[in-house]
Amino acid sequence: MDKDLRELKEKLEKAKADRDQYLAGWQRAKADYLNYKKEEQARLGEIARYTGEELLKEMITVLDSFDLGLQALEKSGPVEKGVYMIRAQIEDILKKRGLEKIPLKPGDPFDPAIAEAITEGESEQPPGTIAEEIEPGYRLYDKVLRPARVRLSKDKLNPTP
Repeated sequence: MDKDLRELKEKLEKAKADRDQYLAGWQRAKADYLNYKKEEQARLGEIARYTGEELLKEMITVLDSFDLGLQALEKSGPVEKGVYMIRAQIEDILKKRGLEKIPLKPGDPFDPAIAEAITEGESEQPPGTIAEEIEPGYRLYDKVLRPARVRLSKDKLNPTP
């Protein structure tokens, strides 16, 4: 009888060990699944966030055309006002989609991550800083869609050859 009891206790201990092993494996699998699900949701969120990127790039060109047209337009009152209103509406729609103009002004330090130097010249600004923004840059959330095109200030005393 002692022998039977001992065998039963050994079987019980083995069953408990198996149970613990299966439970630990199941818990790891569940944790892996939850991590996968979380990563997949983040990835899909990124895809959704940047889905309209190409459309927004094309709309930037439309904004540029509006700006050029407005510069050439004679100050004729209602027509000019209407065109400015349309441009503002387009810009508002794009802002709602995450597009924003990269804010740059003369004297800002040049940052090649957000701006492209297309020329340089003497100016009142310190050398190596932005003298003038030629064309605005745009970003979609944290991604630069188009870098600003700028003229850099160069040293008046030591012009580069």
